[in-house]
Amino acid sequence: MAAKSGSLSINSENIFPIIKKWLYSDHDIFYRELISNGCDAVTKLKKLDMMGEYSLPEGYKGRVDVIVDPEKKTLTFKDNGLGMTADEVEEYINQIAFSGATDFIEKYKDKSNSDQIIGHFGLGFYSAFMVADEVHIDTLSYKDGAKAVHWECDGGTEFSMEDGDKTDVGTTITLFLNEDCLEFCNEYKAREVVKKYCSFMPTEIYLSKANTKETQIIKEEEKLPDDEVLEEIEPEKKEAAEGENVEAAEGTEEPKKLKIRKRPELINETQPLWTKHPNECTKEEYLDFYRKVFQDYKEPLFWIHLNMDYPF
Repeated sequence: MAAKSGSLSINSENIFPIIKKWLYSDHDIFYRELISNGCDAVTKLKKLDMMGEYSLPEGYKGRVDVIVDPEKKTLTFKDNGLGMTADEVEEYINQIAFSGATDFIEKYKDKSNSDQIIGHFGLGFYSAFMVADEVHIDTLSYKDGAKAVHWECDGGTEFSMEDGDKTDVGTTITLFLNEDCLEFCNEYKAREVVKKYCSFMPTEIYLSKANTKETQIIKEEEKLPDDEVLEEIEPEKKEAAEGENVEAAEGTEEPKKLKIRKRPELINETQPLWTKHPNECTKEEYLDFYRKVFQDYKEPLFWIHLNMDYPF
């Protein structure tokens, strides 16, 4: 694909100032929008596999990664869903179906459900510009022969798009945060917001900090392919007690352990309580669910189990 630049096709003037004004009070909602997009991409790829139109790689596990980088002042959302071709980026990103900007502000300025407005207008991706001076997309479609695409926009109506270097199927969105919104590349703030909006999404969501110095200890048999091993910890040899067989004592020594770079943290529950049968749930699960949802750590007087679909 030849390098390309141009103007976003927008049916109303001053779209970005309007979006920013709309999201001023709830600008953390961009987390929900971008993570939802990633979850949708994973769900669609799985559906294509079920329909026989695509074969998932062996051992495939759909996921969305949220990566904070305070040093670079960036926030990254990465999924291994179906990705996009250059034509799809052109259709879904470069053309914004939006009209009636003045009516938009007037209609919703007093509404209490303002967190739903962006979804109504198909502007979920563009909520990223509430907090970012610049946004990059790197994507590779699942389709045979597809080429990777790199897209950039600095929050105006100008964009650039060219061949990318992404080698794995999926989409990575990188936000270069503005100075007023650096709190969102703080690991603790990110965890708080993701739990607030995305605790029960159907795709696993992981949070990590880029170039973290934090470590954790695991048993050797628990090692995963992506783990970065920093040190092998040999077990201490156990000396035989008086009268104990030496071979028996050696057989009870602890297994070798590994010090690894801290793994990404799983944030959500893909099978929330309401999707299970009451007979499958324990009292502790009910209490844990109540505490997470209501942020109340007292024991509730009673609870009612309702089976329902995901509420989104």
